[in-house]
Amino acid sequence: MSSSLRSRLFLGSCLALITTAMSFAIRGDIMGPLGQQFALNKEMLGWVAGTAFWGFTLAMIVGGPLCDWLGMGRLLAFSFAGHLAGILLTIFAQGFWTLFFGTLCIGLANGFVEAACNPLIATMYSDDKTKKLNQFHVWFPGGIVIGGLISYFLSQAALGWQVKMATMLLPLAAYGVLFFGQKFPQTERKAAGVSGGDMVRSVISPLFLVMFVCMWLTASTELGPNQWIPNILTASAGVSGILVLVWINGLMALGRQFAGPIVHRLSPTGMLLFSAVFSALGLFGLSLASGPAPTFLAATVFALGVCYFWPTMLGFVAERCPRSGALGLALMGGAGMLAVAFVLPVMGHVYDDRGGPAALRTVIALPVILCVVFGVLFLRDRQSGGYRAEKL
Repeated sequence: MSSSLRSRLFLGSCLALITTAMSFAIRGDIMGPLGQQFALNKEMLGWVAGTAFWGFTLAMIVGGPLCDWLGMGRLLAFSFAGHLAGILLTIFAQGFWTLFFGTLCIGLANGFVEAACNPLIATMYSDDKTKKLNQFHVWFPGGIVIGGLISYFLSQAALGWQVKMATMLLPLAAYGVLFFGQKFPQTERKAAGVSGGDMVRSVISPLFLVMFVCMWLTASTELGPNQWIPNILTASAGVSGILVLVWINGLMALGRQFAGPIVHRLSPTGMLLFSAVFSALGLFGLSLASGPAPTFLAATVFALGVCYFWPTMLGFVAERCPRSGALGLALMGGAGMLAVAFVLPVMGHVYDDRGGPAALRTVIALPVILCVVFGVLFLRDRQSGGYRAEKL
């Protein structure tokens, strides 16, 4: 593959992820207006927001196993169509069910982006997977910053939530142009001649299954609170919740961009242990914060915690279970998003009954469990001579 094609596909992947991330930020910002306009309570809003994660999971489950057969380009064509349909359905929504299906389409599109782009990055940069996956996933928090700032300034201009949704059409058009008509590589597993049976055996290995379960917890810790933070903190902490979300994701983007030296110093398992500890501390601080200074301090700790979770989990599986291929990465992403689909309405229910800070506190148990699991993996690696990536 030429360096120019690799750069074009990497840039297109980043723009596709920006579109995905903007949907998270903008949906988080417009939860209040949607509830008011369509008379939805917090639990119903949680189901609407959670639908994106159901769609994501479905696309990952379908797209991951079929990635080798259909090709990455076709999956990205599906993502383009889903994003376009979901944005338009949401803009012209008439009530709960239109919002539900519009959000489902966006979730499906987001899932196809992950199902195609994660194995694409792992294939194009097979010697540096964790670093490049972190740099690719810069644009998830980066896209949330973009979407969050757009939402904030459009709110200041008194423009409606429909205009905010329409801004997603710009990165959508850009990634469509970059991907259209391009030749995509075979996945790393297929190019290496690893059989489908070996792939299946890899995803039922003990190490993969441990990471699969942990993905439910890491994704819920990161994305569950992030979807509710704009609404909760605006009401409970006396600050602009969307600006807190922008701050968190700006820090996450910076952290992922410079992940290389940190990976080298801590190793992926060390990074995951660090993330679990700081995520728990940050969530606890956010649940108690009142006023700008304590809120932004707690948000900083939380950002340092969740920063490396998603890409490092994927990088770990790509390096330690490489025979799992696109299927393994799809199962990991699908597990994470499915977990968040359950967490969001649970948080919404607690929010209705006991308030926003209590909803944040319900999530703290998850990173505490992860501290134990990742601590064991970190010590196990040290005892066996250090972290080692498996080469195909």
